[in-house]
Amino acid sequence: MTTGLKILIIGGYGVFGSRIVELLENDARLTLVVGGRSVAKAKTFVASRNLAKAELVPAAIDRNGDIGGQLSAIRPAIVVDASGPFQNYGDDGYRVIQVCLTHCANYLDLADGSDFVARVGTFDGLAKTAGLYIISGASSFPVLTAAAVRRLSAGMAAVNTIRGGIAPSPYAGVGENVIRAIAGYAGRPTRRKRGGVFCTGYPLTEHLRYTIAPPGRVPLHNRLFSLVDVPDLQALAALWPETDEIWMGAAPVPEPLHRLLAALAWLVRLRLLPTLSPIAPLMHFASNHIRWGEHRGGMFVEVDGVAASGAPLKKTWHLLAEGDDGPLIPSMAVEAIVGNVLQGHPPQPGARAAVRELELDAYERLFAGRTIYTGIRHDDAGEALPLYARILGDAWRDLPAQIRDMHDVRVGTVAEGRARVERGSSIFAWLACALFGFPQTNPDTSVSVQFGVSNGVETWTRTFGNDRFGSHQFAGCGRSERLLCERFGALTFAMALVVAGERLALVLRRWSIFGLPLPMWLCPRSDSYESAEQGRFNFHVRIGHPLTGLIVRYDGWLVRKCS
Repeated sequence: MTTGLKILIIGGYGVFGSRIVELLENDARLTLVVGGRSVAKAKTFVASRNLAKAELVPAAIDRNGDIGGQLSAIRPAIVVDASGPFQNYGDDGYRVIQVCLTHCANYLDLADGSDFVARVGTFDGLAKTAGLYIISGASSFPVLTAAAVRRLSAGMAAVNTIRGGIAPSPYAGVGENVIRAIAGYAGRPTRRKRGGVFCTGYPLTEHLRYTIAPPGRVPLHNRLFSLVDVPDLQALAALWPETDEIWMGAAPVPEPLHRLLAALAWLVRLRLLPTLSPIAPLMHFASNHIRWGEHRGGMFVEVDGVAASGAPLKKTWHLLAEGDDGPLIPSMAVEAIVGNVLQGHPPQPGARAAVRELELDAYERLFAGRTIYTGIRHDDAGEALPLYARILGDAWRDLPAQIRDMHDVRVGTVAEGRARVERGSSIFAWLACALFGFPQTNPDTSVSVQFGVSNGVETWTRTFGNDRFGSHQFAGCGRSERLLCERFGALTFAMALVVAGERLALVLRRWSIFGLPLPMWLCPRSDSYESAEQGRFNFHVRIGHPLTGLIVRYDGWLVRKCS
């Protein structure tokens, strides 16, 4: 076990460098040298971290200056290059690596350029001779994606397709160097695998839509992902050479700005513009000032493969990060590797892409205690499972047996019980109840629900005393993917199925009329959940609206009748 470790972080007060400091600063065994071109900014940043247990030292570091002399003075055990943009380092892009080899310093970087990371392997012999590790791309792309593919492909005889993407929160804060990198490669050719061979891809002009939805959590809204130039495009192909296609994307929001960027990238692809680099400062300003929506982010990795039996398999890994925890994830690979070094388990000597350094278990330990949630979905389950089980994925097993039994609808069945109903008193509430057929106020009434199922669509006919109303439930698609949709006449409500302890909550995410989306600020508010109480299935529904107050509230219990 290491008792002390000095780490130089180049770009230490930048976006990624500062997050590395935040993740490492609580370990008193560390000396973190916060390096950058401006020693004044380094000092200001160090002064702001007054609760750090590690020793923080500001330093003037210019990777284009006398980096050798600077390393001689500092004598770090590890150099972390968190500056970039690595795509723009040019012919002398590996200067820092060369200096580290000369001065016996190990090296990590957060490089996001596919070509830069792919060529680091040319230093492998020198690194092994020196007994040093030179690890490039120690970030979400490709460390976390490679770990997720290994987890997903376990049990597969072959991997056919790998797709993935990152969906940052609009409030994550994007560094200037990241924007410069994006502006530099947008619309310009890059290498990626398609049809079983390497071909040309054009970042930000190739798209797909996807919903990130860890089982049992409120999913992100369906996002537009665009191809990005990241190390995975080449590094994953080396690990899984049998793949037909590898695709990695990003889904920045707001979407109108994303679409504008994609349109500009097409101008570059069509050679109407040479590059977007001149507008990088404007892009940086827009991405950090024009933003709205939920402060949530996520990531997905999807693997299509073949089982040993020859049957097709499709699995997806989902990550959801709430609030300020999401922006820390790209820097967590460095945190984990440094933690291994402190425990006496450093990386093996050599120069390589960081695709084998960590497994998902290491990340999951770092996610614990934060609002970061992950899960795996088996997307080849098909229509064999009940509707709710298909949407919930592995979270289905976490529900109480009474809730699972009620939703195990494979053939028509009936459930009966008792309920109490309360209607709102306003004229608007009366009109809404009349429109949907909600029952009359009754403190104690009989209730029955008749379930029907056809082609994956469930029909629920509810009878409260003499009042009856019905709806159709089905799995959403498109913008409502991974959601439960319930249709009442012309109106359809799309809800997330959320497992919260012993409850199943239904959280409204979208609504539409005749298939046309409606603004959520106009949507009725719903507080609905199911639970298991006294050994029975219980339901709790409250529907209201800021303009009407309470519309209807009903709760009670049900027991399925034996077929």
